[in-house]
Order: sequence, then C-alpha cells, then structure tokens
Amino acid sequence: MLLLAVDTATPAVTAALHDGVSVIAESSRVDARRHGELLLPAVDRVLAAAGVKLDSVTAVVTGVGPGPYTGLRVGLVTAASFGSALGVPVYGLCTLDGLAHASGLDEPFVVATDARRKEVYWARYANARERVGEPAVDRPADIAESLAGLPAVGAGALLYPDAFPDARDPEYVSAGALASLAAEKLARGEEFLPPLPLYLRRPDAQVPKNYKVVTPK
Repeated sequence: MLLLAVDTATPAVTAALHDGVSVIAESSRVDARRHGELLLPAVDRVLAAAGVKLDSVTAVVTGVGPGPYTGLRVGLVTAASFGSALGVPVYGLCTLDGLAHASGLDEPFVVATDARRKEVYWARYANARERVGEPAVDRPADIAESLAGLPAVGAGALLYPDAFPDARDPEYVSAGALASLAAEKLARGEEFLPPLPLYLRRPDAQVPKNYKVVTPK
C-alpha cells in the first residue's frame, strides 16, 4: 500500500505518503492564497523524500472540507486527476476528522476552522476517532454556550478565544493525519466519503441580482 494524501481546505497546503504502517514523507506550507501553486510541488517533494515515483501510489486520499470554495477545489481536482491518470481509487475524508485524528484527544472536544465572514466550520467529537453529528458553519458566539467546557482544536478555535477558551493544537490539518486515518479505515473496511467538496454554504462570488444577459443581435 502507498497512499498519497492531499488537503487544501484550510490555509495549509499539505501532502503526505503513507505505506500502510506509517507516514513516510510529508510536506506542509501555510499560504491561503497559493494553493494552486504549492500543491504539486508539495507532492513532488514527498515523492522525492520517500524515493518513490508517482506510479507507485495505490490510492489517493483527499480532504473534502468543509472549506472555502477556491482553495478546497484545488486539492479535490488534483486528487481526481491523479486517480484518473493512475487508475487508482480516490477516497474522501472530512478535513475536520483529520484535525481530530491529529489531536490524539481521548475526551469530548470540538474542531473549529476559520470559515471567514466571522464564522467557523466546526464539529463535535467524542474522541479523536469518533465524530458526533455533522459538520456545520456558525458564528462562534452562537455556539459558545452549547460547547462550553469542551477543549477545541483548529485555527477557528485559536481565532476566537472568547468562544473557545481552551484552544489547543493542531492549528491546521496535515495530510499525514489524513493518510493515517485513511489507513486505519481501510484496515477496518470502513466506508469513505466521495471525493466531492463539502462547502456548507454558497461561494462568496455570486451573480448579481437583476443580472441581465445581453446577447448579440
């Protein structure tokens, strides 16, 4: 087994290789505006670090979000392209689940990432491997009371300390954590999400109201 994992749902552009036992190479760089420029070089770096070629990959793992539209689609399109070119399966994982897995927490907690517009993408967890309910997007103040007393991981928690006073690392998801989670799920025969974007809300860019289509005569 050789899993190639990628994620661009957060400002972290991250790629990793997992051989079924452990992560053998990983590259991450935080830059919210350059997902498209940084992802393929990151993949090249992990392949070079592991001393393998792309055609050795047996499956691709991609974070499906939730995340902003522009960044999120970079990782998904890249994963789909690799899967098609190599003829290997592409597995989707919730990006928040990757953060949860990396936390290693064995108690109830929350994962929160920055959703912009003064909101967070978030989900509640029973432990590092068990999510409780579906991911959501909300203003931190609107969910603070219901989540009171719970530790929180992720950039969203660090960004809003009033709502998440017990904020902890990791700040961003790592492809290594996604790959490790995927390897565990494959070993247990568990299902994956389809490699499709989990946006939770409409893109920032929208067609203006009362927009008129002008066609040439």
